[in-house]
Amino acid sequence: MAKIKDIIAREILNSLGIPTVETTVVLNDGSSGTASSPTDSQTGIYEAAEAKDHDQNRFNGLGVLTAVKNIEDQIKPNLIGKDSSGQQEVDRIMIGLDGTQNKSRLGANAMLSVSMAVAKASSVSSVLPLFLYLREFIQKENLGLKIPTPIFTLIAKSNMGKMNFSEFLIVPASSKSLQESLLMGTSIFKSLRDVLESHNLSSLISDIGGFSPNIASNRDGLVLIKEAIDKTTQKIGFDAFFGLNSRASTFWNNGKYLLKDASMSFSSHDLTSYYLELKKEFDLLYLEDPFASDDWDGWADINTNISNQAIIAGSDLISTNPYRLQMVLDKKSATAIVIKLGQIGTVTEALAVSEMARHSGLKLIVSGRTGETNDDFIADFATAISADYVKFGGLARGERIAKYNRLLQIEKNIKSL
Repeated sequence: MAKIKDIIAREILNSLGIPTVETTVVLNDGSSGTASSPTDSQTGIYEAAEAKDHDQNRFNGLGVLTAVKNIEDQIKPNLIGKDSSGQQEVDRIMIGLDGTQNKSRLGANAMLSVSMAVAKASSVSSVLPLFLYLREFIQKENLGLKIPTPIFTLIAKSNMGKMNFSEFLIVPASSKSLQESLLMGTSIFKSLRDVLESHNLSSLISDIGGFSPNIASNRDGLVLIKEAIDKTTQKIGFDAFFGLNSRASTFWNNGKYLLKDASMSFSSHDLTSYYLELKKEFDLLYLEDPFASDDWDGWADINTNISNQAIIAGSDLISTNPYRLQMVLDKKSATAIVIKLGQIGTVTEALAVSEMARHSGLKLIVSGRTGETNDDFIADFATAISADYVKFGGLARGERIAKYNRLLQIEKNIKSL
């Protein structure tokens, strides 16, 4: 098999105009792969750490030349000459070099860009589409190839107004093809733009591709989306379903939830009751991070009440971390896991967490991050693991559309197999 001949790292800008790491891996047979690490404007407390420069004279301290140097000085010398198809060995070497529990020495941004680039280069060398190459590293018995159902962001949290919830989502019926889902999503997206403008609300696009209007309450986000769907030929509860990404850790303080549109703070039980009201009114199918990452009572409460009717997904709760996942399984706190490669730092570890979750009966949702690049690796990754859903953001902005377009390519490839 081809061996790693060279590794070239550089600092680039992501979709937020914030630096991230891009790495090119060159093999001795001439094959190469280039990958860039996604980042987030807010990171969960349990996810892997990124290496930043902390030089306030460059990008307000957010530069990643430290991560680039870590690749050049430490990772590269230890990977040159290694078999590129040995993804587990490549990632194991980097994990050993880092030697910390949270990737804080080398940085998850450095390690992930190398890990993904090695996988890309090796897939080129083996003349396999990336999704089929990655699939070789999981247990495939009774696991058919499929295109995940996309979850679309329609409204994203604004810094103004009285909205706490991070994202207001729609989930196409799982019976729809990707083409049908995209057609439906774009139809509702355009309709929502018209609805917002008719209410004199901003239709500017947020960082993750959804609209970001200044609305008066959390509930209003769902009301506006319902109005938009009603103006299309789609039917709520049949063609499309509502979803929420609360990211509740952002409005949890001293054991209470502080909703901007409420006159008093909410206990965990109060917030469960609020979700139940929204579930009844809007038939919510999907709830992501409805409670703070350490509010186990809240997670148990919501899981007991509606887990048989809605998907309860842990993102910040689990942080693509096997130890956090085991806690969730022990406490029966969620029915789905949101997988973000940047939260764990290597392809192999992300694959292992996905396998662990699947065998435990959780649904798999592969997600992008706030700070993305045009790298479409996660579309292949999601297909490789037969994820149930993908969550790339809204149907706007090039770094989001790149991933949907890659899924369309994969869908065509699967049909020809």
